[in-house]
Amino acid sequence: MSFRRLLFVFGLVLLGGALVWWLLPRPADFSPATPSPAVPAVPAAPTAPAVPAAPSLPAAPVPSAGANDRPLFVDSSPTVSVAAALNAPGNDIVRDLALLRDLLSDWRLNFPNAGNPWGENAEITAALTGDNSLGLRLIPRTHPAINAAGELVDRWGTPFLFHALAGDRMEFRSAGPDKKFGTPDDARLTPPPRPGGEPPL
Repeated sequence: MSFRRLLFVFGLVLLGGALVWWLLPRPADFSPATPSPAVPAVPAAPTAPAVPAAPSLPAAPVPSAGANDRPLFVDSSPTVSVAAALNAPGNDIVRDLALLRDLLSDWRLNFPNAGNPWGENAEITAALTGDNSLGLRLIPRTHPAINAAGELVDRWGTPFLFHALAGDRMEFRSAGPDKKFGTPDDARLTPPPRPGGEPPL
């Protein structure tokens, strides 16, 4: 074999190795970015009145991906969810019920063919906290509005009642401050009926 041919084969092997290395998947780095200590932060001059920050919630534990699963997305800022303000001190029960409605609206955007999650409060909460086909967490498992039984609770600690009206419509109920359903202080949010009738459940 001539030197020229040997050099050509070596170059092809080297090029093929570089191509394979470039195409191999790399593990995702989920560590939060830290600012460089060499660059000091410059405070911005205030131009508008300060807006109170959303309440910070502890990060939820992330389920591990199996050997054959694709890597799971880790959201390091759970306050992005509309549920971040659920049961917040500055809100009231009417706002909490609207947040539940918005949370299920976000669910339907991610699962357009599935409708709302099904089941009792604990099953619906499990689906919203990541027990779904995408592993999508719309609310962290450690959210203060989730009790030890895995149920979404109102601001007085009573589990919400979810009543499916249709595949994409859900009524939400709170027992109110007396913690008893069927009394005058109960709160309920019923979405309006769809024009043209309801789809089947």
